[in-house]
Amino acid sequence: MRSCGFIGRIVPGRRYPKNTDSRSLSVVKGKVLVIEDEPSIRESVGYALRTEGIDSVSVSTVGEARRAMSDTQVSLVVLDVGLPDGNGFDFCRELRTHFAGPVLFLTARSSEVDRVVGLEIGGGDYVTKPFSPRELTARIRNLLRMAGAREEEASASVEFVGLRVDRERACVFLNGEPVTVSASEFRLLATMESRPGRVYSRDLLLEAAWEDPGASLDRTIDSHVKNLRAKFRQIAPETEVIRTHRGLGYSLNPNLTEVGA
Repeated sequence: MRSCGFIGRIVPGRRYPKNTDSRSLSVVKGKVLVIEDEPSIRESVGYALRTEGIDSVSVSTVGEARRAMSDTQVSLVVLDVGLPDGNGFDFCRELRTHFAGPVLFLTARSSEVDRVVGLEIGGGDYVTKPFSPRELTARIRNLLRMAGAREEEASASVEFVGLRVDRERACVFLNGEPVTVSASEFRLLATMESRPGRVYSRDLLLEAAWEDPGASLDRTIDSHVKNLRAKFRQIAPETEVIRTHRGLGYSLNPNLTEVGA
């Protein structure tokens, strides 16, 4: 029988003391995405977050989560493991190819093995059911605070201006600003960034950055480059990050790149 529920409850109308320490939280933009198929738990988590002034959006399946990640600016993910259309561990691995924010597992799976797996694949915290909504929101605030502190540090840094591809966290920065990229766009940039200035043919990029290059066309690369340029222009309109070499392919501007961790 599936264990669901929480310890205690948030009572509508009752006044609770709020955590007024907003340092670093103001830097983190976006909503908390709650992926949980039990309606009562979704409602409890959503209400608990609202009482703390934290915006959230809730979904019940992996498919809905993918759409939400595409349509919404997300700062943190609360993720159940047992979902109707997929496994939360697998979805976390997928997220880590393009999402650098914190992931908090909220699940009935309480074994040591499950906890270790959740943390090793990129989870920032692991909470088991039944749970306390107030403790959960405190853990979420802590993760957001740490993420905000990292963004503040990146914003304050003047050591590097240009493109940075962080392989460890699977994220991209331009002039210190985070750039939201798809998994394919990240692999494309990571390939070119390994040797800035080198001209990569479309065939080479397909082979290096796509799991099944034979199923893609040359124009697939052109489309992804166009999308990346549009994203870069929003941050640095006058900066040429990706150069076109007619009849040959593409390269990264070697004056703008730094090898990421």
